[in-house]
Amino acid sequence: METQPIIAIKNLHKSFGQNNILKGINLRLNKGENLVILGRSGSGKSVTIKCIVGLVNADKGSIKISGKEVTNLKYDELNDLRVKIGFMFQNGALYDSMSIRQNLKFTLKHHTRDLSEEAIEPEIIKALESVGLQESIDKMPAELSGGMQKRIALARALIIKPEIILYDEPTSGLDTITSREISELILDVQKKYKTSSLIITHDMACAKITGNRILILKEGEIIAEGTYEELEKSKDEWVRSFFI
Repeated sequence: METQPIIAIKNLHKSFGQNNILKGINLRLNKGENLVILGRSGSGKSVTIKCIVGLVNADKGSIKISGKEVTNLKYDELNDLRVKIGFMFQNGALYDSMSIRQNLKFTLKHHTRDLSEEAIEPEIIKALESVGLQESIDKMPAELSGGMQKRIALARALIIKPEIILYDEPTSGLDTITSREISELILDVQKKYKTSSLIITHDMACAKITGNRILILKEGEIIAEGTYEELEKSKDEWVRSFFI
């Protein structure tokens, strides 16, 4: 018997004016899986995850998270569902005017309103330890390198103990060594926290390290699916072009 996917998308369409971004995509994210969506800029990768969390409303199609239809949810119901989802934004999206401790505390209090002040500090330390940056707790984001800011962004996603993590270009703007470190950290998080993750990227090294399965998106349509090794041997010239 096939288990219910954590995320199931069917026939998803989204346009902005005359610009058709998503043209009927289908995908499923299984429990405990890292699913990579690979595509060039403008192919619809980021719009897909924005539709999943309700930041953008789909024009047509179905989005189910843990069996719940997202497109039908009211505002409060959608917020309740978002508590299960950690989101690592492309630019890190840390609050510049807050210390690292304050950034993580703000997120935790927003998601867990009944948590006491005494209980918050240990959670912040645990999240920072999970990304190897506990010594940065009192620093400001501007004092950290790009790679360190990405790690803090991941700690902020982890602090709410999500079932699902959505990564939007987690290695963009980083050098090769730091990109690899972030990719390996994503893998560690999957193993340690048993998360199910959707990873949006155009970084082939990141896709190879993190992805149990890869979908390739081209102009709003999924044109290929498989493991890194399977897609690398594809007979489709456009698919193979990613691996050169």
